[in-house]
Amino acid sequence: MTILNNISLKPYNTFGIDVNAKYFVSINSVEELITVLNLEQYQEKFILGGGSNMLLTKDIDALVIHIDIKGITITTKNNTSVTVNVCAGENWHEFVLWSLDQNYGGIENLSLIPGNMGTTPIQNIGAYGVEIKDVFVSCEALHIKSQKFRTFSKADCNFDYRNSIFKEELKGEYIILSVNLKLSTIAHDIKTNYGAITKELTRLNVKTPTIQDVSKAVINIRESKLPNPKILGNSGSFFKNPIVSTTQFTKLKENFPEIPNYVISENEVKVPAGWLIEYAGFKGKHFGDYGVHKNQALVLVNYGNAKGVDIFNLAKLIQSTIKRIFNISLEAEVNII
Repeated sequence: MTILNNISLKPYNTFGIDVNAKYFVSINSVEELITVLNLEQYQEKFILGGGSNMLLTKDIDALVIHIDIKGITITTKNNTSVTVNVCAGENWHEFVLWSLDQNYGGIENLSLIPGNMGTTPIQNIGAYGVEIKDVFVSCEALHIKSQKFRTFSKADCNFDYRNSIFKEELKGEYIILSVNLKLSTIAHDIKTNYGAITKELTRLNVKTPTIQDVSKAVINIRESKLPNPKILGNSGSFFKNPIVSTTQFTKLKENFPEIPNYVISENEVKVPAGWLIEYAGFKGKHFGDYGVHKNQALVLVNYGNAKGVDIFNLAKLIQSTIKRIFNISLEAEVNII
C-alpha cells in the first residue's frame, strides 16, 4: 500500500477524463482501508470504485482511495439456488461471465455493464428488464466516519429505478465492501421480452434460449449500440429514462404519435430518453473533442482529450432542449464530480 502524489485519474474513469488526484492509494483489503481512513494528515478523502458512473469535471484535491478489494465466495447453496458473496473491487461483467460458467442465472441480462461490484447496489444497475435488486440479498458496508460495519438488507437499500439509499439519505456516508446475490442453479427465469433480445435470439437461430444465449444476445446488442470505454471514453447511458404520468403521456402522444413507451402502471409510463435525444437532433453530433454517440443517443462520449466540464455542459444543453420540446426533465444517471 503506497500513497502516490499528483496522479492522473484518466485510467481510473471510463470517460477517460484527464484530471489529477492530489494523493492516490489503491486498497486491497478491509484492513488497508481502515488504516487509510485513519490517516489524519489527509483530511479530505475521495472514494473511487470502477469509475464507470462518474464524470470528473475538476482535479480532486484530496486523497483518492481506490477500492480494489477482490474475492468471490459461495456462502450457501441448495437444490435450486446459490448465494454468492462478491467483493467490491470485482469487475461486474467478469463476474457475470464467471456466473454463466457456473450456470448460475439471474444476471445474464446485465451482461457488459461497465463498473465494479461495489457500485451495483448504489446505482441499482439494470438493463433489459432486470435490475440488481432482483437478485440482491444484502451488502456489507463500512461507515466512513465511525468505521462501524453494517449489513444492509434488500429492504434497507430502498431500491428504486437507478436509485438507492446510497444515492439519497446515506450518500457519501458508507463504503460498500461486498455484495451478496442469490442466483438460480436450475429452472432459470429466462427474460427475453425487453428490448431487442428476442429479435437477436432469432437472428442467432436460438429457439429455446439458455442463460448463456441471453447473455450473448445482450452482449451483441450492447456492442452494436454502445462504444467500448477502452476505445472511446464514455459512461454508458448518461441519462435515466424519464417516467411520466399517464395523463402527460397522452398529451405527448397527441403531439408526437410515434413516441415509444413502456407502461409502468395505470398511472405511469416510461419514455426512452434515447428516442427523445435523437428526435431533438443530438444523435451523432460532434462538439470538438466530445459529443453524442452515433449509434446510441443516450451515450455521451469523449473522442480524445475532452474536459469533463465540456461534457457536463453538453448534458445541460440536452436537458434544456428536451425540456423545451417535450416538457420532460431528463435526470442524469451519471454522478457529476
